[in-house]
Amino acid sequence: MVRNGQVKVKEARRPEVRLPELVAWDGGGLEPDGDYDGLEFADLDLAGEDGVGARFMDCALRRCALDEARLSKARFMDAVLEGVRGVGTNLSGALLRDVELVDARLGGVQLHGSVLERVLVRGGKIDYLNLRMARLRDVVFEGCVLVEPDFGGAVLERVEFRDCVVRGVDLSGARLADVDLRGASELGIARGVDAMSGAVISHGQLFELAPLLAAHLGLRVLE
Repeated sequence: MVRNGQVKVKEARRPEVRLPELVAWDGGGLEPDGDYDGLEFADLDLAGEDGVGARFMDCALRRCALDEARLSKARFMDAVLEGVRGVGTNLSGALLRDVELVDARLGGVQLHGSVLERVLVRGGKIDYLNLRMARLRDVVFEGCVLVEPDFGGAVLERVEFRDCVVRGVDLSGARLADVDLRGASELGIARGVDAMSGAVISHGQLFELAPLLAAHLGLRVLE
C-alpha cells in the first residue's frame, strides 16, 4: 500500500491473552486428545509426554520441560507458554491461536505444517526452528534469537521481526506478504533470497544483503 508517496506496511495484530483464574494441574502426564481448559502447568517435567491432538484453552505452561514431547496436531488457544524449555519438541500440524511464547529455550522444535495466528514470540532463544509448510498470520518475533529457522514452503502474512537476531534463515519456496524484517538487529539469509518478494528491509540491511542478491542475479561486481 502506498500512502503520501510512502509504502505502508500492514502491521501484525498481536494476541490479547487475558487468562482467567487458573487451576493448578495435578493430573500427572498428558493424554492424547486430552482436553485442558483453564489450567496452569507449572514447573513440570513433560519430557516425552504424549499429548497428540490435545486441546489447551485458556491455559498457561510455565517453566516446563518439553524435551521430545509429542504434541503434534495439538491446539493452543488463548494460551501463554512462559519459560518452557526442551529439545525435539514435536508440534507438527499444531494450531497456535492467540498465544504468547515468552522466554523459551528450545532446540529443534518441529512446527512444520502448523498454523500460527496472532502469536507473539518474545525473548528467549530457539535453535533450528522447523516451520516448513506452515502458515503464519499476524506473528511477531520480538527480542528473541532464532538460529537457522526454516520457513521453507511456508506462507507468511503480516509477520514482524523486532529487536531480534535471525541467523541462517531458510526461505526456500516461501510466500511472503507484509513481512517486516527492518527491526531485526541481525539478519542472515542462508537460502531462499529469491522468495523475499513481499518482505520489507531497511537500507542498512539492503547494503548487507547486496553480495547475496548480486550472487543470486548472477552479477559480477568488479573494481
